[in-house]
Amino acid sequence: MYSPYDFNQSIAHRAEYVEERLKAGMPVIGISFDNGVLLFTIKRTQRKVFEIYDQMMYSAIGNQADVEAVRLASIDFAHQEGFSRSPDDVSIQRLVGFAISPPLKRAFGDPMTTPNVLRALFAEIGATPEKDQFFVLNYDGEFSNHVKFAVAGGSDAVEDAMRESLAAHDDVPDLQTALSRAREAVRAGLRGRLSDEDEDSGEESGDALEKALEKGEIEAAILERNTPRESKFRLLTTSEVS
Repeated sequence: MYSPYDFNQSIAHRAEYVEERLKAGMPVIGISFDNGVLLFTIKRTQRKVFEIYDQMMYSAIGNQADVEAVRLASIDFAHQEGFSRSPDDVSIQRLVGFAISPPLKRAFGDPMTTPNVLRALFAEIGATPEKDQFFVLNYDGEFSNHVKFAVAGGSDAVEDAMRESLAAHDDVPDLQTALSRAREAVRAGLRGRLSDEDEDSGEESGDALEKALEKGEIEAAILERNTPRESKFRLLTTSEVS
């Protein structure tokens, strides 16, 4: 007989399994700037920042298969919504709250399925920086709404350090300032994690961001608020993020 205690234990074990898998994930940061929205992360091999719809983009940490599955589901829902209703009705609230979150919650609660290893960050550009929105979606279907900035990291400690770094600024930056703040926030988030790894290996801790870039590279993309191009989404070049 499957008791409530067994269910609670199963949920706890699944959460512990996913959290352990996420620890190695490179953080994702979203920041509003004067002419758009920035998503900033470090990739190792696979691309991590994607356009979802005209005014939305997405990035995540976790298993590549789960990241890709959520990306494809998001694109399908957004385009179906835009076709059956109107492009103006496609919103990050409906995408995350009604299309993506419920299946993740069902999968996490079903002990007969493999849980998704994923923590995702969705960004939607508004008419002004104050109307930009960020949604952070967790593997268990829970999500939160943010303005100005948002973070997705492999642990609470990493996310807390990044939020503290970004919360020190209350102005609306330009793109180069937003990139600089994103780099410093990632460095702050990785510092504690890499210090622990160095202690375990007996090595001295160096610059956290530089150590991460030994095995990866920065990937950043923006949604531009005012652009003559048909698409608002643009991956930044190496020279722009260097």
